Amino acid sequence: MSDTLLIDSFRDKNAILALSKQIAKSATKLSKKLCIMEVCGGHTHTLMKYGLTHLLPENVSFVHGPGCPVCVMPKNRIDQAYEIACQKDTILLTLGDMLKVPGSKGSLQNARSEGKDVRFIYSPMQALEIAQANPDKKIVYFAIGFETTTPMTASLLERTKNAGIKNLFFHINHVLVPPPLEAILSSKDCQINALIAPSHVSVITGAKIYAPILEKHQIPIVVSGFEPVDMMESILCLIHQAIAQTPKLEIQYSRIVNMEGNQKAQAMVQKTMSLREHFEWRGLGDIPYSALKLQEEYEAFDAEIIFDPILSKTPIQDNKACRCGDILKGIAKPYDCKVFGKSCTPTSPMGSCMVSSEGACAAYYKYGANELKTSKAFL
Repeated sequence: MSDTLLIDSFRDKNAILALSKQIAKSATKLSKKLCIMEVCGGHTHTLMKYGLTHLLPENVSFVHGPGCPVCVMPKNRIDQAYEIACQKDTILLTLGDMLKVPGSKGSLQNARSEGKDVRFIYSPMQALEIAQANPDKKIVYFAIGFETTTPMTASLLERTKNAGIKNLFFHINHVLVPPPLEAILSSKDCQINALIAPSHVSVITGAKIYAPILEKHQIPIVVSGFEPVDMMESILCLIHQAIAQTPKLEIQYSRIVNMEGNQKAQAMVQKTMSLREHFEWRGLGDIPYSALKLQEEYEAFDAEIIFDPILSKTPIQDNKACRCGDILKGIAKPYDCKVFGKSCTPTSPMGSCMVSSEGACAAYYKYGANELKTSKAFL
């Protein structure tokens, strides 16, 4: 079967409508409203692009979670990247979405316009080539991402060490999925009673990382694929769990995800990195043991140590008009923000949820006007 035919089967109109009817019928048996958090920005984009929320009954709703690594990056970490980029004989490397994220001193894109050597790379491994081509300069990789991308940074670090490269350094901003979910679900105003868990993360970690959340909060959890049929199947699974009042951890995305994950990748990360005691999340505040740092034996490559004297440490508040924090907590939607689509757009973003292509605000801005039209096309 060709890739096109395979994808088409997960976007099939008749399959989506059939699942929509099953969902509507099953939802009549719910004892209370099902409020689902889709943690990953990729799932948010699927919901918006295909207008799936308009195919659901009123007692099934969605809130958007903190599953976009660019969106949760606090201003002081952006400021540190900016400060490093401003140092003489330094090249700062990062992934594309990070260039536009505003810090208190400007974005990395601003730094580029000021003549600083800031480059975006498609693969972390490009950092090796740049370091080898510029032996007289300090190359700093501003590493971001959840558990999905962390093994790539770990692999790059090992290759850097083994190759004897001395001018490549790492500013580690890798964060973990379970701690912010635990913080959100434990908050007194939380209305979330079901989770669609990130699937790309789960490929690396295995679905087992959500077991403690299930045990403590007793809510249905499904690891879902990203296509519309995947999402509708996952919603139906959550409804069936809620009706039966038997919350459990299910894997809908079984063609990719299992319970144990990629153990080789996990071992690589454990060898090179350890938990940070504190990490400030944009909009969520300080969440203990929610992010990673380099192990002591790799301190020679740690940009936070090498550049420590010039790095800002104080947390910085977001613009009060921006509601990205509330959106990341799942207590507001992009439309609830007064600056959404006005002074805050993808070309002039005020908040992180609009900057990243995975952000909830970016999804609403891109697909919002056609969301209802798209859903009606299925009917």
